[in-house]
Amino acid sequence: MIDDFKIIILAIFDKNDFHHKAMADIHGKPMIQYVFESAQGAAASEIVIATDSPRIGMAAEDFGATVCMIVDEELSGISRLAEVVDKMGWGDEHIVVNFPGDAPLTPSSIINQVAENLEAHADADCAILYSRVSHEVAVKRSTVNLVVDNSDLVMYLSRQPIPHVYSEDEQISDYKCSIGINAYRAGLLRIYKNFPQSELDRCENIEELKLLYNGMKIHAAEANSLIGQRVYTEEDIETVKIQIAPRR
Repeated sequence: MIDDFKIIILAIFDKNDFHHKAMADIHGKPMIQYVFESAQGAAASEIVIATDSPRIGMAAEDFGATVCMIVDEELSGISRLAEVVDKMGWGDEHIVVNFPGDAPLTPSSIINQVAENLEAHADADCAILYSRVSHEVAVKRSTVNLVVDNSDLVMYLSRQPIPHVYSEDEQISDYKCSIGINAYRAGLLRIYKNFPQSELDRCENIEELKLLYNGMKIHAAEANSLIGQRVYTEEDIETVKIQIAPRR
């Protein structure tokens, strides 16, 4: 088992998310606390909650989390991870797992798995996990599909189902869908902002395509467990409440 990696929980949500999403109450605790507690079950040596919200930052400190405030509004996605890496002073060799701030039901085994996969594949710059999904899920706007080569390295990612079935004689039983938990080497995060953007990542709005375009290798593996309900809407909070038993 890997004995030293870092976790960054990004608690920064865009305008399409509902108001105060991270602070949504679930049986007396904010959602972001459940996410943090899931991360605590992993083998990471440090866990950092990165946010642009003073309210989230203060709440996270109250339940014992290390907080990194992101003040540059121009940063997004992977660039935010780089900002945290620099502020925390982590070395280029450290493995950093990006753990979504809206996945309160995630088993910690998944977090360990993606970190261990990157450590085990020295030729890879990034590691991601996927689940197998039906065509009905693969066509959803929020789904990021991927295909891999015979070395389990990602060939391409798309918001369309891939591979495209050209002939009616061919059948695809399921598709590979990224679950959004990735591991990076800290050194890669530091140089990411210098990579030129491509038409591919602009059109698909998938940051990992910028890595592929610039020659980086991404290892992919099927997640050893389901990530659980992600919280995209207020209705999703109600679903999570049902799945998390209230404290007695």
